[in-house]
Amino acid sequence: MTTTQTPWPTDITADRQAKTLTVSFQSGETFTFPAEFLRVMSPSAEVQGHSPKDHKTVGGKRSVGIIDLEQVGNYALKIIFDDMHDTGMYTWDLLYDLGREYDALWAGYLSDLQAKGLSRDLPGQA
Repeated sequence: MTTTQTPWPTDITADRQAKTLTVSFQSGETFTFPAEFLRVMSPSAEVQGHSPKDHKTVGGKRSVGIIDLEQVGNYALKIIFDDMHDTGMYTWDLLYDLGREYDALWAGYLSDLQAKGLSRDLPGQA
């Protein structure tokens, strides 16, 4: 799901100690994401695959943190995680949608972990 007009971030802050990323948008909405959530929802081919059937449920990321952020042009953010994952480009639209849909996405992820016998604490993927 994407919005009809690209949401524009006004502030992006990584709290490395709390392992969160907070993004504020011009709309007045602010979303705080756990690093674990952003990592397991990575838009990278490693996680999303090249088609919906290739999507991977990634476990073992409860303690993942954020090392650095790099802005990509005027449209996205590259997040470098401490597990060295750095290939996903988080567009402004994606970050906005992840914030708006956080509860449903997180519940779906937890359900997928359980269904596949994976853990938030132990590395692995289905």
